[in-house]
Amino acid sequence: MIATPADFDTANKPVRVLHLEDSAADHELARLALRRAPVAHELTQVDTLAALMQALRGGQFDLVLADYRLRGFTAIDAWQQAQTLAAHPPFVLLSGAIGEAAAVNALHLGFADYLLKDDMARLPHVIARAIEMAEARCAREQAAAELAASERRLAELAEHLQATIEEERAAIAREIHDDVGGALTAARFDLAWIARHAGGDAAMAEHAHSANEMLQHALGASQRIMMNLRPPVLDQGLVAAVRWLAQTFERRTGMRCAVLAPQQPLSIAQALQLVAYRTVQEALTNVQKYAQARQVRVELSEHEGLMLLEVCDDGMGVAPGALGKSHSFGLRGLRERARRAGGWLDVSSQQGRGTCVVLTLPVAGGADTGQSPP
Repeated sequence: MIATPADFDTANKPVRVLHLEDSAADHELARLALRRAPVAHELTQVDTLAALMQALRGGQFDLVLADYRLRGFTAIDAWQQAQTLAAHPPFVLLSGAIGEAAAVNALHLGFADYLLKDDMARLPHVIARAIEMAEARCAREQAAAELAASERRLAELAEHLQATIEEERAAIAREIHDDVGGALTAARFDLAWIARHAGGDAAMAEHAHSANEMLQHALGASQRIMMNLRPPVLDQGLVAAVRWLAQTFERRTGMRCAVLAPQQPLSIAQALQLVAYRTVQEALTNVQKYAQARQVRVELSEHEGLMLLEVCDDGMGVAPGALGKSHSFGLRGLRERARRAGGWLDVSSQQGRGTCVVLTLPVAGGADTGQSPP
């Protein structure tokens, strides 16, 4: 195991080198070369693969210094044996007769460096550089692992927040239906009673009629809010829900919204239907706000275990680089939701030629969506 930078203190600890060498004379030459170095070195000799592996498992070495050709095996064999360990120090090749091709092959395999025995005076410098490079590589790998773990935690948090939002939407929708809707309906009955018993009072009847219209408007608004929060139409399947979205979009905007979908219900997992539904909802919202389009096409299809959803408009398109802006949270959220569901989302656009949002999902649910079926 290689020492970490925090453990490596040249003022107090020697550099621990495991020397794979079957020649006592060459081992002594290496020891003499390292004695002249400004930093103390502790050199331990082994001459078999078994001894090398035992030393690596039991010792704390900063580097392995290996002769290329030993009795019955080579430094390449030693390197391959070391790969079976969870961690091992860097290898430096030290040989008296090694061809350029063999040296290059060793470097390609992962050796930190190589040195000819005729150039032994450079050994302290080569060892120091190899250890420094190994420490830098370990630091990069640790930073990359920490970054990956951080990104994974952020993705899990985002999915948890999204699932919580959907749960809250469903709860609010139920309260609107049960409490607000019930209270408004009861008020309409009371107003109807007042209107019937106005006793010819035209002013009272007019006020009752006006209040009844306001209540009807409030009931319609509550139903729209409830549908946006948690659409009951999803219980009839994804195709029905998408058709309802398209019809609502047409009534609200005046734009034509065509839906192309198979007659038979799609076999997409229930937990993924909300992912597709929210994608259509967000895409249509963006069309209404930004596209300046005349018509929209929503297409649903299923091929080889994948569901394909396309929302395309003939609007002004998106300027290059606009999709990567820091405020593009809607599409970023859709991409992350698709990724967590085992699918992916692509957006293609050309200025003046419209925009297409394409969602691909596994019909059986390829990953944890992080949320319960709607």
